[in-house]
Amino acid sequence: MEFLLPALGALAFLTVISLIVKDKSETLKYILFGGILTVIVGFTGYLAWSTISVNTRSITKGPVHYHADFQIWDCGQRVDLINPTGLDNKIGTSLLHEHNDERIHVEGPVMDYQGITLGNFFKVVGGNMEEGLLSIPTNNGLLTMSSGSDCNGQMTRLQVFVYSTKDEIFKQQKISNPWDYVLSPHSGIPPGDCIIVELDKLKDKTDKICTFYEIARQKGEIHD
Repeated sequence: MEFLLPALGALAFLTVISLIVKDKSETLKYILFGGILTVIVGFTGYLAWSTISVNTRSITKGPVHYHADFQIWDCGQRVDLINPTGLDNKIGTSLLHEHNDERIHVEGPVMDYQGITLGNFFKVVGGNMEEGLLSIPTNNGLLTMSSGSDCNGQMTRLQVFVYSTKDEIFKQQKISNPWDYVLSPHSGIPPGDCIIVELDKLKDKTDKICTFYEIARQKGEIHD
């Protein structure tokens, strides 16, 4: 949108001239009309060209709308991200965000798979994920969860588990290097991911599960 301000400035200038000059000659009328028309057509063409260019260069060849549900648990306590403010009702970016619904939204053309990783999601909402550590903004400030902290007398590990579905069969897997995990390309959940981030004792599986996965399982729509 680098040409938006110049285009608006040019339109404002031509409009002001047309309002100030009362007795306009035919030549000036043509100049003003032609100038306004040129700016509008030119900017519209630029928008169309830039949109096509971005979509063509994106790895998804156009805009997408993916979803992944998630839950964060800190020593058995459910953690909620900071509530969004403003008219857009989201935290994050236009491509990668959350609407206070424990759901990661991917909306738009994806230029690089690194742009839709779990680690990048926590980065754009104001946190950070790396080996053994997760920091996230909450309504009570920045919360840091780190491996090695005490939880009811037990040593903890930061662990990430992902439920995914294929052909109505879902599975749970423990993810190594979770910050590099690329979200699955699905809009509905399931088959879209259910991601459980948990600071707890070392374990191979989690008993936590996202609401829509549990509902689908109870209805018999998916099976493990």
